[in-house]
Amino acid sequence: MTTSAHSDLAISQQLAQLAANAPDETVTLDWVLHHLNERAFGLFLLVLALPCCIPFLYGIPQVVALPLMLVSIQIVFGRRLPWLPAKLGARTVTQAGLQSLSDRAGPWLRKIEAISHPRLSALSRPPMDRLVGIGLVLFSASILVPLPGTNSVPGMAVVIISMGLLQRDGILILLGLLLGTAWIATLIIAGATLATLLRGWLGI
Repeated sequence: MTTSAHSDLAISQQLAQLAANAPDETVTLDWVLHHLNERAFGLFLLVLALPCCIPFLYGIPQVVALPLMLVSIQIVFGRRLPWLPAKLGARTVTQAGLQSLSDRAGPWLRKIEAISHPRLSALSRPPMDRLVGIGLVLFSASILVPLPGTNSVPGMAVVIISMGLLQRDGILILLGLLLGTAWIATLIIAGATLATLLRGWLGI
């Protein structure tokens, strides 16, 4: 399939095709990146963030969060195509995992596709997309927090932003930024409150 034909597919279809085209039981992140073509940034963010949306899942979100953060940093610096260092690019995912991800996420992605369309598209293009990248970096850092349940909300925020970037839908991008920012603020407030309580209990 040509690149142009690939890009004409809906996002949910591209994710399904990615799983179907996996040549082995496991594939590397470099292989995934290579097969996303010109929509690589948005789709790679989406593929990495989707597993993070599963509540109380520990391990996988922390594995994908570092590549997710690195790709987000590249958006901040205006890179047009994502790149992974050899060590991160060599990390593997299973074909079954990709297929399960496609099956589980497909219905939700199709719902988002049905309501999204190009609007406020300046947010998905330079230089505004660099500001969006800063938010993505912060949300990726939040996913790295090694606590159960802390990955779902920022993961959802990254998924919504990724869909906005792919669909050139600034409203989706704003919704994702608001969700992720609210989550970061909640973590900060909760952490500050806990620290105050501990100081009170310890008499510090």
